[in-house]
Amino acid sequence: MGRVKISDASNRDWEDIASFTLDGVGYLLIADIGDNDGKRKDVRLYIVEEPEPGKSKVDYAWRLDFEYPEGPRDAEAIAVDVENQRVLVLTKRDIPALLYSVPLVPDSKKRQVAARLGVVDSLPQPTRSEIQFAAKTNTWHWQPTSMDISDDGTQAVVLTYGGVYLYERGPDQSWLTALQRQPRVISRTHNRQAESVAFNASGDAVFITLEQRNAPLFRLPLNGAPE
Repeated sequence: MGRVKISDASNRDWEDIASFTLDGVGYLLIADIGDNDGKRKDVRLYIVEEPEPGKSKVDYAWRLDFEYPEGPRDAEAIAVDVENQRVLVLTKRDIPALLYSVPLVPDSKKRQVAARLGVVDSLPQPTRSEIQFAAKTNTWHWQPTSMDISDDGTQAVVLTYGGVYLYERGPDQSWLTALQRQPRVISRTHNRQAESVAFNASGDAVFITLEQRNAPLFRLPLNGAPE
């Protein structure tokens, strides 16, 4: 649709983006949360009002800096839980992945401390051999690279280098409980550049793209997908 510059924003390692609506206003959240070396003392989220196509520059509506309670973590997957006014962060290099949350709209500009919600071990986990040889084979199928929550708040999708996984959330069920249940496997296509996933507006398909120049955009229907 276009390209837009965010004023007074720095890009240390932008990894994910999410769209959400709050109080009738559409927003984009940009997650500067990548930390391959596990050295960042804090990471950052920028929230901007969704710009009109053709707009070349925007100011961010607010910024949220946060740290993890146990020290640095590498993460690429975030999702906005509008119902509970928070942002969910799923780590990448922890085995199993860890789920954290930070407030969507903090009550101060001070650096926030993320709340550790729990372990997400429902994704396919690596064997000891896979961990041992991952660097040589460049295969990290278990690592989450993106996440999204459907507009109606009933589904979540997680993308890894090894597949696409759909989670259903029941009434009054927490997202941690939902993500700890076995997901529906939508795809097991291995792709070392799998980078981003998002629901469409109706929640019956997801879009996926890769980390490369001239990246393709895939549309994957959810109805009738294999279990």
